[in-house]
Amino acid sequence: MSSLGRHILVEFFGCSPEVMNDVAKIETSMVDAADNAGATVINSTFHYFSPYGVSGVVVIQESHLAIHTWPEYQYAAVDLFTCGDTVNPWISFDHLKKEFGAKNYSALEIRRGSTELLERIDFDVEKIAEKAKNHINPGKYNRNVWFTDKDENSAYSLRHTGEILFDQTSPYQKVRIYDTYGYGKMLAIDNMVMCTERDEAHYHEMIAHPAINVHPNPKNILVIGGGDGGTIREVLKHPSVDKVTMVEIDELVVKASKEHLPSLSKEFDNPKLDLRIEDGIEFVKNAAPETYDIILVDGSDPVGPAEGLFSDEFYQDCKKALKSDGILVAQGESPMFNNDAFVDLHRCLADTFGVNNTFVYLYFATSYPTGMWSFQWASKGNLHPVKDINEERIEEFTNKNDLNYYNLDIHKGAFALPTFVKKQLMKVESNIKADV
Repeated sequence: MSSLGRHILVEFFGCSPEVMNDVAKIETSMVDAADNAGATVINSTFHYFSPYGVSGVVVIQESHLAIHTWPEYQYAAVDLFTCGDTVNPWISFDHLKKEFGAKNYSALEIRRGSTELLERIDFDVEKIAEKAKNHINPGKYNRNVWFTDKDENSAYSLRHTGEILFDQTSPYQKVRIYDTYGYGKMLAIDNMVMCTERDEAHYHEMIAHPAINVHPNPKNILVIGGGDGGTIREVLKHPSVDKVTMVEIDELVVKASKEHLPSLSKEFDNPKLDLRIEDGIEFVKNAAPETYDIILVDGSDPVGPAEGLFSDEFYQDCKKALKSDGILVAQGESPMFNNDAFVDLHRCLADTFGVNNTFVYLYFATSYPTGMWSFQWASKGNLHPVKDINEERIEEFTNKNDLNYYNLDIHKGAFALPTFVKKQLMKVESNIKADV
């Protein structure tokens, strides 16, 4: 029996859960499945499905390929529909089974549009074709693929080209670089946004310049993490700095940045830099007392190798490694998106350095979930982040450097906190004082 189309309904079982939650991998696999079958791809649209899983469709000239995944069940439901006899959907099926690592499957082919049950009519083909000219695919198919940084309750997405410029997995984490439409190249670690070309300066200027501009004589700086290179780039804008020691646990992050983020990684060859590929937690534990003027903890969220950067023991070791007037600044999470980690870090620092020597400052991180992000400041001595600033020094520094975010007003204003943040911190601090 002849038909207008072939429709295969597929269920893949025992798939790789990592692949089932990887929107870029699934989109590429689906497009390749269409190409391998000889289909003409017109458009692809893929997105994360909350709280996990991927939904997407590849529109082909001959119809479509669609998918929805359930990573928690290692399962994918796939819909392969091709019109005519030129495209064999089973070729697409074979490719997807291999790419998804499926251990089992169920597949049903349905012949759609039986010609024995249909009656062909005549109509004005030329007139319809003329109207359709403006809708013909221009030759290169359009991709609509989204990267999503999310937790169980909220998410933030960026559209990217669909290509993964760097994709390697170390013993610690998955390191990727995407090319986004709105924010340029983006570094992601374990599916979390680390930085983008468009707004990375917000983060890197604010982790470095406030502390360095307050410290009376910042010469020896320690950076924990920061493998993209943006923090050391900002630190080395200060001529008083004689040495920067950067300790990054994962050399893949450095490699990815050197290959694809030259605006961030430009200072990796600076003779003032001592780059160590090792565990920053162990490095600080073994550091000599009273060594560093400033320690900048440029870590990711408190998961994976960065989890130990949110511990009491680590910050006690940092305090020991600081000189008597030393300053520590740590990536402080979001008071809205990562509230628990934000509060716990402040408790940890206040316990270690004292309530009166611990501060929080905020900045806009437009590519991070909620956009409101923080750094947390701890002084080993009595240096205050606002009362002890030298306005002329900051004005001179900002005038000499081509900065994008930091300036004198931002320095002072960043420490002015919204009431809801103050309430969070006051609760932590009052509990500490009650225990003293």
